[in-house]
Amino acid sequence: MKVLLLNGSARKNGCTYTALSEIATILEQENVECEIMHLGNQSVRDCIGCGKCATLNNQCVFDDDIVNEIIAKAAEADGFVFGTPVYYAHPSGRILSILDRVFYAGGKVFAHKPGMAIASARRAGTTASIDVLNKYMTIAQMPVVSSTYWNMVHGSTPEDVKKDEEGLQTMRNLGRNMAWLLKCIEIGKQNGIQPPKIERTFRTNFIR
Repeated sequence: MKVLLLNGSARKNGCTYTALSEIATILEQENVECEIMHLGNQSVRDCIGCGKCATLNNQCVFDDDIVNEIIAKAAEADGFVFGTPVYYAHPSGRILSILDRVFYAGGKVFAHKPGMAIASARRAGTTASIDVLNKYMTIAQMPVVSSTYWNMVHGSTPEDVKKDEEGLQTMRNLGRNMAWLLKCIEIGKQNGIQPPKIERTFRTNFIR
């Protein structure tokens, strides 16, 4: 079993990474392989709604950044953590641009795999940010992993985050719940229980 953790901060080893690392530590203790993938600090494209990905096999037509690499890794992963810092009460533009393209082009590789969203902030805007990231998972038929409080940590620096005892406990409980769910899914597969089949997509247009 493997979990892919995406760090949506421009800072590779900042507050978001500190929270992701707390989750990864617990997952590894539960014998779940982890990879924390930093989304970088270079410019990334927005999705332009060209629809070309519909003609490709789980790929975005733009191949000059890490989007297709993420899709390829996601195909091999069993669970996901999407981590973001909070800016103006929303996730980073970086993670939103990347996830828009990742889910448009490769949404099938995420279906029925558990995921969670976490946010780091100095003070506020965390629940709104988590809510935005949860939307990617719920529209992709992914079980959303919960914890004992909202999935957030607080602090301006990694050192501050390490003092947020409740936040770090929440991250650890997320890790335990993710590991438990992954093991349940694995046992289910071993006993012939497969994910439900996805119906053909219907798009209702209310504008006549």
